[in-house]
Amino acid sequence: MSKVIEIRNITRDFPLGQEVVKVLKGIDLDIDRGEYVAIMGPSGSGKSTLMNLLGCLDTPTSGSYILNGKDASQMSDDELAEIRNKEIGFVFQTFNLLPRTTALDNVALPMIYAGASKSERVERAQDVLRSVGLGDRMDHKPNQLSGGQRQRVAVGRALVNKPSIILADEPTGNLDSKTSVEIMNLFDDIHAAGNTVILVTHEEDIAKHAHRVIRLMDGMVASDERKTVLSEQGADSRS
Repeated sequence: MSKVIEIRNITRDFPLGQEVVKVLKGIDLDIDRGEYVAIMGPSGSGKSTLMNLLGCLDTPTSGSYILNGKDASQMSDDELAEIRNKEIGFVFQTFNLLPRTTALDNVALPMIYAGASKSERVERAQDVLRSVGLGDRMDHKPNQLSGGQRQRVAVGRALVNKPSIILADEPTGNLDSKTSVEIMNLFDDIHAAGNTVILVTHEEDIAKHAHRVIRLMDGMVASDERKTVLSEQGADSRS
């Protein structure tokens, strides 16, 4: 299986007055295309910093980050912006939707930056909204939607450019437990459709949806465990 992410000896330091705080201390990590991964760790473990690096929102102090065959660790800000738009679909805890814009236009937004025509944007955004269960809410603005529906719009926006990875930061952090289950079922469906999904979470029940759990501690990988997926085993035994 081809690798979508290859990280080698990544460090990230932050100056704090006269001191230098070493947040990531030499992380090695490979993620295969189509994997479903949860990154966990206590506050201060480095998981948010790692997520920012994975999402090309930041660059490492040292080490290399190969995303889909491209070395993101050496890119300029403009190159990082382009790779973010093409290769990464973001889902945030706070949804990050434009408040005065319809669900359809929120989902279509990344395609504007990608240079897609208006007809292409509308058609693709409609398809994606139907796929996340919001075919009847396309003309609604965020304040006309529930929290779960807003997160579905955000998931649709993450999917619209067919990115290499979906990167979700505490995607159920602002949702009640019933809605959280619905959103995680949606992520399960997205992964089943062949997408690479990376969740950053501190909640064990959310991480259980992933097939691999990477735990950080003090800026280093403390454990990296893969689960055997029973449905796949069953399919193997029948084939």
